[in-house]
Amino acid sequence: MSVLPYALPLGALALSWPMLSQRLALSRAKHRSLAGHSRMAKRLARWLPAYHYDETAFFDCDGADADLARRRREAFEALSAGFSTRYARSLALTRQARDGLADLQLTSAYRVPFQFAPLVRQHLPVGAFVASAEGHSLTDMDGNRFIDLTGSYGVNVLGVDFYKACMAEGLQVAERLGPVLGAYHPCVADNVTRLQAISGQDEVSFHMSGTEAVMQAVRLARYHTRRRHLVRFCGAYHGWWDDVQPGPGNPMPPRETYTLADMSERSLEVLRRRRDIACVLVNPLQALHPNRNAPADSGLVDSSRRAGFDRQAYTDWLQRLRQVCTERGIVLIMDEVFLGFRLAPGGAQAYFGVKADLVTYGKTLAGGYPVGVLCGRQDLMRRFRDDRPADLCLARGTFNAHPYVMAGMSAFLRRLDDPDVRAAYEGQDERWGARARLFNQTMEREALPIRAAHLQSIWTIDYTEPSRYNWMLQYYLRWHGVALSWVGTGRLIFGLHMSDAEFDEVLERFVRAGRDMRRHRWWVSPAGLSDRWIRRRVLRELLTARFGL
Repeated sequence: MSVLPYALPLGALALSWPMLSQRLALSRAKHRSLAGHSRMAKRLARWLPAYHYDETAFFDCDGADADLARRRREAFEALSAGFSTRYARSLALTRQARDGLADLQLTSAYRVPFQFAPLVRQHLPVGAFVASAEGHSLTDMDGNRFIDLTGSYGVNVLGVDFYKACMAEGLQVAERLGPVLGAYHPCVADNVTRLQAISGQDEVSFHMSGTEAVMQAVRLARYHTRRRHLVRFCGAYHGWWDDVQPGPGNPMPPRETYTLADMSERSLEVLRRRRDIACVLVNPLQALHPNRNAPADSGLVDSSRRAGFDRQAYTDWLQRLRQVCTERGIVLIMDEVFLGFRLAPGGAQAYFGVKADLVTYGKTLAGGYPVGVLCGRQDLMRRFRDDRPADLCLARGTFNAHPYVMAGMSAFLRRLDDPDVRAAYEGQDERWGARARLFNQTMEREALPIRAAHLQSIWTIDYTEPSRYNWMLQYYLRWHGVALSWVGTGRLIFGLHMSDAEFDEVLERFVRAGRDMRRHRWWVSPAGLSDRWIRRRVLRELLTARFGL
């Protein structure tokens, strides 16, 4: 019998095995959740049907009896009436602006799980406008003062008064030059020197946003390595452009992006074996919730949200990642747009003791003005080749190094050397660790089902009892004078300068809001309710909405 018919397929398998082996290793390195499978997540997003609770199902979707549902409805209506009176002017202006402001339409639609969203938007709208800010507080159009835990999306590291001073100084420094672009204001030279010292890198480029800085970092990594692919870790946010946001929210499918599991030996093995990876992007904020998307109250289907930070474990991971990238000639990019200058004056590189090849900054760096900055090794920052004059890596923007932005940055960077500012950074781990323990002990003593997980001054609220209504807490917090961003209790951002007395006031307002949640029956659940029961109930609702079962 001839062996040729058997030899040919075996030979083809042998030839293709290295490629198949690499593909298998890549699949194994992805996190099992949808956060690790961008294509699957996009397919599910397209499949997921919209359905909404009517005024009956809204209050009894956890199996509540008629009396419990009635009491929740009464509480909801009372809170709605209070909102419409207390925040009347702010809400009127928000309604006026909403139809013409696309960003506002997005944020108002995704404050709570989509099943509840229409009735919440109708009866518990949140004002989007504030009239003034000072210290730790915001004041709305109606004169209501809130303790600000939005942190201006991470900008507000050192307090709004600090940034007002930086912006005012920047205005005075730059006003003689005005909006002259292309040429540099003299303060740029000092900014470069200070950023070189802070980042430990050789060169600097300026941009108008963190997203732009990340785009340039990836662009340069590809230019110098002559490789196409980048690695990001599942759940991490690096801006809104295609390559770094390959899942839901991006109309393009993932093309040259590998989304791998964070803190995984299998991911390191992929980096060791593949030859097509230009760079690895790390957002150290993921240390608080590895392999999970940024927590938002719109995802509070049940009470399974969890977060937690282990500094030693994450440091060990970054050190191993650094070693593999060095061995394989892969550019390690530290995306500190959010965390830069919050964990330490030298940023996450200094805090974790790991030096990147390229590092991006943004948010707080320009003292309140919009900015993105890229710092990196000299060989990686170079955008042209002396021996090939047509081989360029172009990246310029009209408003890069805008005089007012650069002057605000100068004020910020010089203030980092002030003794009072340096003192705010000292003992941060201990200070915020003690505050988180006090918070959790207080919630336990009050028999409230909320706990805080934290990465220093960045907190996430987890829930310890099964519930469909945890997202309501953000509205009671607002009623008691706490301002949260549109993601709700998923991310609380404190200023480093917050005193113990000011933190005690935050704690007291959380207690009052939690007591209201319990008293108004949002945290009173029918017997037998569990997170598993909730998830199965929601799945049945989805199937009914999709297929009419």
